[in-house]
Amino acid sequence: MKYFIFTIILTLPLTRVMCGKTNFVLVMTDDQGWGQTGYYNHPVLKTPNLDEMASNGLRFDQFYAGGPVCSPTRATVLTGRTHDRTGVFDHGYALRKQEKTLPQALKRAGYATGHFGKWHLCGLRGPGVPILKTDSHGPKAFGFEKWVSVTNFFDINPIMSRQGKIEEFKGDSSDIIVKEALKFMENETNNGKPFFCVIWYGTPHSPFMALDKDMKEFSNLDRNSQAHYAELKAMDRSVGTLREGLKEMKIDQNTLVWFTSDNGGLPKINPSTTGGLRDYKGSLYEGGIRVPAIIEWPYKVKKAKISKYPAGAVDIFPTITEIAKIPDSEFLKPLDGLSLIPLFTSELSRRNKPLIFSSRGRMAVIDNEWKIISQPKDKGRKIELFNLSSDPGESMNEFRPNHPQIIRLRKILLDARKSIQRSISGKDYSSGSVLPQPPRIFWTELTEYQKFFPQWKKRPEYKSRLSKF
Repeated sequence: MKYFIFTIILTLPLTRVMCGKTNFVLVMTDDQGWGQTGYYNHPVLKTPNLDEMASNGLRFDQFYAGGPVCSPTRATVLTGRTHDRTGVFDHGYALRKQEKTLPQALKRAGYATGHFGKWHLCGLRGPGVPILKTDSHGPKAFGFEKWVSVTNFFDINPIMSRQGKIEEFKGDSSDIIVKEALKFMENETNNGKPFFCVIWYGTPHSPFMALDKDMKEFSNLDRNSQAHYAELKAMDRSVGTLREGLKEMKIDQNTLVWFTSDNGGLPKINPSTTGGLRDYKGSLYEGGIRVPAIIEWPYKVKKAKISKYPAGAVDIFPTITEIAKIPDSEFLKPLDGLSLIPLFTSELSRRNKPLIFSSRGRMAVIDNEWKIISQPKDKGRKIELFNLSSDPGESMNEFRPNHPQIIRLRKILLDARKSIQRSISGKDYSSGSVLPQPPRIFWTELTEYQKFFPQWKKRPEYKSRLSKF
């Protein structure tokens, strides 16, 4: 009997690394621009933990959010589909329950699933509030068993919801949700169960609020920029906490950590957020949709790589489901992303499936170095063509009607528009139609929240919205 016990203790760490299923951790910031990392030599922001991730894993230099604002990208991450297909047309739209999601698929495959932080897929607008247990479109509805979440963005000392129970926390929001996520991961690891964990920060979304200790480093900036960069400093610190926690649990080798942002950077922040790219959040130009991204997975990505392969949030679903050996029956088609597994071991530069963007009546197609943008103008459309390899700042529109790339890309765009319209009308679902959706409203309109107004009206994140009540 003594020999048997000794053997189990000796081999447990090896069992966690070599014999178990891969764990997945998806980390996403809120409004972090492409240029806002230390490894891109930002003039004031240092991100030593992201830099270490990048020096140990696969860094993407041409990675795209699912859309130019927050909720759409979250829908794309969970479905592998261009967000308009899912009914999440803009920030604050609810994700359709008819969609097939990544946590649902992984849960059925034996994974524990957890969500921590910003949700913003339940149809509620306004600063983040705890998600009610009765919310029909909260994390539980889409496959998350455990969650400590809020409806939208959140800052220091947040009020959050743990499976519907409201709790108050003290400290920086990034530190808080990473610590809560690590508790979830440790518990599931101790139970011998693989996990899928989503960490969606509220940082660095406005209003900009940070701890005094993080503000000091940026004291020469204007007040908003100072707090904005202080939030990012705290976020990077929490990434270090996450990575260290995985090592302490001896599961870092076979845990895939995927870091990215939900859309491009913000205007009126100094120094600039987008690293010289054109425009900002809300735009289909590069500054609005190109974002930082890193995959760290020591078991498979054994040496650091920098990839210029065009990839995006739309590829997260198919990549993870292929690793986890999820059957095609768990996908809702059309699936717009593709698996990035070949990049882990090979040098690829050409993508064989264009990236499609559809937002607010605008569309864009990125096919390797070429990008076409179609936007409403007067009673017609404004069409632009850019070569991103020679002009990443999109300063030179190469459009002319007979340009061979315009002819080719316009056909791809028009075909995509027809396909997306079919999805919007519900043709992808077995019913052939869309079920009723929650209204896109501010949470202040719901009677369930109104009982909290007296105790919340002095909180800085709610003060302006609740002052009229």
